[in-house]
Amino acid sequence: MSDILERILARKTEEIADRRQRKSLAELKAHASDTPTTRGFEASLRARIRSGAPAVIAEVKKASPSKGVIRPNFDPTLIAQSYASAGATCLSVLTDEDFFQGHDRYLAQARRACVLPILRKDFTIDAYQVYEARELGADCILLIVAALPDSRLGELTDLALELGIDVLMEVHDGAELDRALATKASLIGINNRNLRTFETRLETTLELRDRVPANRLSITESGISTRADVERMRGAGVHAFLVGEAFMRAPDPGAELEKLFFTASHPGGPRVRGGRACRGRAAGRRAGAGAGGGRRRAGGAGRGGAAGAGGGGVGALLGSTPPPDLPNNKPPCKDSRTGAKLRR
Repeated sequence: MSDILERILARKTEEIADRRQRKSLAELKAHASDTPTTRGFEASLRARIRSGAPAVIAEVKKASPSKGVIRPNFDPTLIAQSYASAGATCLSVLTDEDFFQGHDRYLAQARRACVLPILRKDFTIDAYQVYEARELGADCILLIVAALPDSRLGELTDLALELGIDVLMEVHDGAELDRALATKASLIGINNRNLRTFETRLETTLELRDRVPANRLSITESGISTRADVERMRGAGVHAFLVGEAFMRAPDPGAELEKLFFTASHPGGPRVRGGRACRGRAAGRRAGAGAGGGRRRAGGAGRGGAAGAGGGGVGALLGSTPPPDLPNNKPPCKDSRTGAKLRR
């Protein structure tokens, strides 16, 4: 385990103890059981991939321990709307305060801004945080294999699934992948950044993806910064991506997402269809993106809509006919060619 990860986990233990003093686990469980249905994080990714398009988890991140502030002009609402208008499938929102300048309210703001499913990107080490994620409205949590023993990985995964929350299990090498596959988590995030050297190698995903069973979904994390990177991954059968810094450093994160994933394939601009995925004004951009079905209530709902073969951090922290629930990949709030508003 890297020194920075050890420091983060030690601080996270202190943070959880402090939060328990302010709100008991019993109170948190009561609030979590009364939250809206989840939006189907995994189901949305699989539906997008079945449509023939890349499934992009776009990250909302202000800073990192190694890079400092990445986006000084940080507005989670506008960023979420920009991503939704550009065709993101899901969002990832940093909530760690001490090392990434994140906050729980950023997740709440992003959730209100669009209807895309959201990953709570934090260092989850305790059951308290799983209930907390449910109370916040998260649709998925991150579990980092390098940060947890096998018993805790299994316990937290089982609890999350019982509450209707999907789990993204992050791995960095073959040994961690074996441990992840021993759990019930079906989303496997392969982080291309080495925990010890911080070297980024896309080969990490390419070397591990064939070891991921067909009923699990591979998601490549870290180092995707060019169209060639995207094409390389898709050519190898990896169709789900988690991208953050490349978008956060751009003036318009959504425009950068379109450029990286869509405009090269569609010279006239990204495909735009009817539907809805935005709320409010999308900062002058057309808003909306498909979010698959499979919504669930807390307390043991099923894996609705999560069928389909797998496509294919810590370091990331440091064309076919679409299905009925995903109207041609990119529902907007206005027609990109005429500017006319579309009915919602």
